[in-house]
Amino acid sequence: MAKSARAADNLFSELPAPLFAGLFDAARPVKLGADQMLFLAGDVGDGCYLVEEGLLKVTVVSPTGGERILAILGPGAVVGELAMIDGAPRSSSVCAVRESALRFVSRADFQAFGEKHPDIYRHIVSVLAKRLRDTNLVVVAASFLTLKGRVARALITLAEAFGHDVGGGRIMIRQKVSQGDLAAMTGIARENVSRILNEWKRLKIISRVSAYYCLEQRAALEREAEL
Repeated sequence: MAKSARAADNLFSELPAPLFAGLFDAARPVKLGADQMLFLAGDVGDGCYLVEEGLLKVTVVSPTGGERILAILGPGAVVGELAMIDGAPRSSSVCAVRESALRFVSRADFQAFGEKHPDIYRHIVSVLAKRLRDTNLVVVAASFLTLKGRVARALITLAEAFGHDVGGGRIMIRQKVSQGDLAAMTGIARENVSRILNEWKRLKIISRVSAYYCLEQRAALEREAEL
């Protein structure tokens, strides 16, 4: 099953199988068309969604109107799970990149499940601690990585989520990612992303095959992404 670029960090990713199944097996199915919004930042946080099929992107918008992609979510990911804990409004917007099938668990249903299975909260605390550590790493990366390092980190993250080994150590990202998407993921200007990608193509560090990026020299990108 494909996972998202951040699937390993969702609050329910490390639940024992019986708890995970008990929580989501009776969840309500939800269908989204391509480019359809699931929810917007500021909406009521009334529950979470398990991605069964398709692809979603999680975004925030700056005061100047620029979009920043926080995560790309594929099958196996859970989105909106923080609402299960605090019931606060959505902190980001989520949109379907293509047709998607989800399962929805309301906050009320989660609380009822937690009363019957209180050990679920022990697992959630563990994941929250890991998420805090990962957030610290993201802040450090944004503060100290070079522009090349930030683009390299984005490509590696996408490769870990959607990469396919095509032989010879080459990894193809089997999702169509534009330069604008990479700019939104890294928070740098599209022109700089374009310049960096073109340089790496000349050096045969990456290639573009049928609209997909291919990591030709992952080790070189990992060196760029080192703090």
